[in-house]
Amino acid sequence: MKKKISNQFFRNFLVIFLLTILDTILAFMLLSFASGLIAGSLAKNRYPASAIVKEDYNQIDASAVVENGGGVQVIDKECRVVYSKGLDTIGKDKLTVEEFTAFLKDSKSKPYHYDILYHPEGRFWLIVTFPTSIRLDFALVYNKAAAAGDLMRAGWVIAFVVLIYLSILALFAFIYSRITAASITIPLHKLCDGTRLLREGDYSVRVDLRLKNEFAELQNTFNDMAARIEHEISLRKKSEEDRRRLILDISHDLKNPMSSIQGYVELLMKNSDITKQERDQYLEIILNNSKRANRLLMELFELSQLDSPEFSLKLERTDICEHIRQICGELVPQLEKAGFEYDFNIPEDSIFALLDLDRFSRLIENLASNAIRYNPKGTLVTVSLALKGNQIFIDLSDDGIGIPDHLAEHIFKPFVRADDSRNSKTGGSGLGLSIAKKIANAHGGDLTLLPGKSKGSTFRITIPAI
Repeated sequence: MKKKISNQFFRNFLVIFLLTILDTILAFMLLSFASGLIAGSLAKNRYPASAIVKEDYNQIDASAVVENGGGVQVIDKECRVVYSKGLDTIGKDKLTVEEFTAFLKDSKSKPYHYDILYHPEGRFWLIVTFPTSIRLDFALVYNKAAAAGDLMRAGWVIAFVVLIYLSILALFAFIYSRITAASITIPLHKLCDGTRLLREGDYSVRVDLRLKNEFAELQNTFNDMAARIEHEISLRKKSEEDRRRLILDISHDLKNPMSSIQGYVELLMKNSDITKQERDQYLEIILNNSKRANRLLMELFELSQLDSPEFSLKLERTDICEHIRQICGELVPQLEKAGFEYDFNIPEDSIFALLDLDRFSRLIENLASNAIRYNPKGTLVTVSLALKGNQIFIDLSDDGIGIPDHLAEHIFKPFVRADDSRNSKTGGSGLGLSIAKKIANAHGGDLTLLPGKSKGSTFRITIPAI
């Protein structure tokens, strides 16, 4: 890719190179044309020596030349300045032959235009001087009468200069094309390397081009894409791990009651001489395990329902304070039976929210059942409700054993229980808090475990008020 783009840039700059040559030729032609256009308007061309010369230099009218910033000098055969008007660049009244010869030779190198005319009858030189505005001393002259060797040497020199000029121009075009191509190909190469690593599964790859142009936008887009893919892959892996763990947990929690049911049924079938008391005892164990397995399956079904895209709540405008009081009234017998103390702090004012009454009751019941199941007798359970802004906060607290720190972060995941032993005596499936949180989320709110309690635990339900 780099080679192709570099060659493309070189071809483009080669076109520029050829256009530069053409433009150089055109520039000389235009300069020549422009020189011809302005030649007639220049003072040096309007007042040449041939236009003002007279046989008697004393009759020369130099006023027009002087008015245009020039000067007129006449030098006789003895190199004396016998006439001088206006601008004087000679600066002497008399010259030696050597000085006058040097003046004639150096006149082209001075910033003045000298038009020198010799008058043979008067035997004097007429010099008309104007300050030079701009002078480009370049002329290509060809004379067939020149010596063949001189013509060949001059031709080779001109060809060599042109070749050097074209070579330098071509070298600059080549170097600049490579530099320009590198400014594009290097970032592209880095992006390609990043894309290749991303394709090979390295989702942590990031690209740093250290640029502030359009490539910086492309870099940010690539890095954002890589970060999102990495996040999505992480979520997918986590989801897959959760799914495998869920299957293992379901298998484990169903295996125990089903194995127990199977074992006692086989025992009853093989032993026809067991007493009625033993038979009733075995049947009660079978019934309890059946209820346990059935409860687990029902909760799995409910959890699946809450995750279904087709699931929706039957919302009603409800006085949530009155509804919570009713739920608390239904909880009192369970709390007293378990030997728990209780305290309910529900405002008398009406606070309204959109609730699915059955689902929301299930949410509170799950939290209460969780508190009863895992805490000892004498535990105080508190239910309080408060309105802050447009949010309703319902706290269900207890001063029991609390939740271990290593479980607090994962307590709302399926099959996570404070009792790690999965003892059937606790009766917990590990799905109650997961179901409760999904019900809260479905109401547009949330269920969280408040941190920082030294004793017991507090679950907070947050839902929007209307």
